[in-house]
Amino acid sequence: MTRLLHISASPRGEASESLGLATAFLDTYRQANPGVDVEHFDLWDGTLPEFGPAAAKVKMDVFAGVEPSGEGVAAWSAAKAAFARFDAADRYLFSVPMWNSGVPYVLKQFIDVVSQPGMVFGFDPVTGYEGLLTGKKAAVIYTGAVWGDGRGPEFGSDFQKPFFEGWLRWAGVSDIASVRFQPNLAAADVDLARKKAHAAVLEVAGSF
Repeated sequence: MTRLLHISASPRGEASESLGLATAFLDTYRQANPGVDVEHFDLWDGTLPEFGPAAAKVKMDVFAGVEPSGEGVAAWSAAKAAFARFDAADRYLFSVPMWNSGVPYVLKQFIDVVSQPGMVFGFDPVTGYEGLLTGKKAAVIYTGAVWGDGRGPEFGSDFQKPFFEGWLRWAGVSDIASVRFQPNLAAADVDLARKKAHAAVLEVAGSF
């Protein structure tokens, strides 16, 4: 059975534009794929492990071929559990609001927790990195209040999509579909843009 994991980086609940689009996506996806297994991972629910000194040390230890020890044992176990939940899915849906031209810090925390050697990536000193998340697909919903295509630097910059999809491809996920609803606040035609974004989401979901 195909399993889809929805990873939400928005803490705004019903007020979230990205979550509203994600709900529309999932409704359509379920209709097109009866019986599909869908799991939600709210990155703000308190279950995401920290990535602090112990985790950073154990990552480099494992990278160097050293067995985890001390505080690193628990940190490595937590990272492996988070990765296992992530890797168990065949399809990913990410709802990603723009924060300060980039992604919410909790999404970067998720990336840092799961991006471990032998899990998300392999490395060879001659050939470089190898993404290990092969055979998977991702759909990404990007939202943002002020920045938008064609707007000048006074409206911000886009370090959101280039960073996030760069990570996906680095990890081995090359089949990526994305929908943008930006800007969704500082614009005269927000309602029309919202309708277009919903239509785009339904189109992607129907063929995902």
